Amino acid sequence: MVWLRIIIKGYPWAVSFSDTTDIKSVIAEIDKALATFCRTETQYLSTIGSEMNPVALAMEKFILQGGKRLRPLFAYVGYIASGGVPNDSVFKAFASLELVHACALIHDDVMDGSDTRRGEPAIHKQFEELHRKNNLTGSAEKFGAASAILLGDLALIWAAQMFHSSKISELQIQRALPIYDEMRVELMAGQYLDVYEQALASQSVDRSMKVARFKSGKYTIERPLHFGLKLNEKSAPELQTAFTEYGIPLGEAFQLRDDVLGIFGDPIETGKPAGDDLREGKRTVLMAKAVELANPAQRESLLNYLGKSDLSVADVTTAQQIIIETGALAAIEKMIIELSESAAQAISKVPITDDGRRLLNELIVLSTKRKI
Repeated sequence: MVWLRIIIKGYPWAVSFSDTTDIKSVIAEIDKALATFCRTETQYLSTIGSEMNPVALAMEKFILQGGKRLRPLFAYVGYIASGGVPNDSVFKAFASLELVHACALIHDDVMDGSDTRRGEPAIHKQFEELHRKNNLTGSAEKFGAASAILLGDLALIWAAQMFHSSKISELQIQRALPIYDEMRVELMAGQYLDVYEQALASQSVDRSMKVARFKSGKYTIERPLHFGLKLNEKSAPELQTAFTEYGIPLGEAFQLRDDVLGIFGDPIETGKPAGDDLREGKRTVLMAKAVELANPAQRESLLNYLGKSDLSVADVTTAQQIIIETGALAAIEKMIIELSESAAQAISKVPITDDGRRLLNELIVLSTKRKI
């Protein structure tokens, strides 16, 4: 990818050589940075002993095969929208956010008891199978869960390692590190709120929206945008507020789409069984809205299905129909549209690059119209 800097009305904007920066080309650069990093680190794991080979293989496959790269993408757009000119070092810093996401996914599957991720066995399930295949002693389930916790921790360690070894300047590290730290704290808080709401058996739309904001919205969109902004040493400070006003509603819309897919998603496209959120007892905004709008009989049925791990396909279909009949699905779709419009409005008049504005608008569609 070739980049140049041009001057428009006295302000330096970053644009691609052909002025046609596209998301696929950015993802390719992110993937290249991840592949180089993973190759080095998995080779190191193998030098510790052959016992680490399954860990190295599982980590490399999980990180490199699949994923939308949304967090690095938003970091990239935050950087170029503020006038930054990309290079290999900042791409490595952007890509480090994908490793934070990998940690969250691996741990999330353990906490939720999810058997699959992206159409493949979840990490804890892979290591359960390793335990059985090698005829190890003790509980295969405990071994799988313990291994997944450690691999998730490793992904988080690698994220920090990749960021600090990216060869960006000390000033860039100093500027971006507080955002990086806040993002990880907020992610943990969101995960805990999610676990707590399930234990509380909450039926509150407002409480579920708070979980959506912290568990996914802030660390998927707002904080990556801030991260990219801070990596540009010459960025305008006022853009941080604009990126918050864009990132918070879009992050919520992103999670609401996740809620819909968690119940209505096609397993072939999502890589997870249909109705997985029902089986896991997820207290999503969609479920809270359905319970709120349901009549007594519908409410009783939905609450009976929620958290029932052995739901059949027929049960899931019945629950889906009830949710539709209550008007909850239509209400959530309306919320997604309104939140997306709010995000678009937030960056409609702020002083950002044309390329950045175009990509931010494209990412609204990518975040809310997706099938996975």
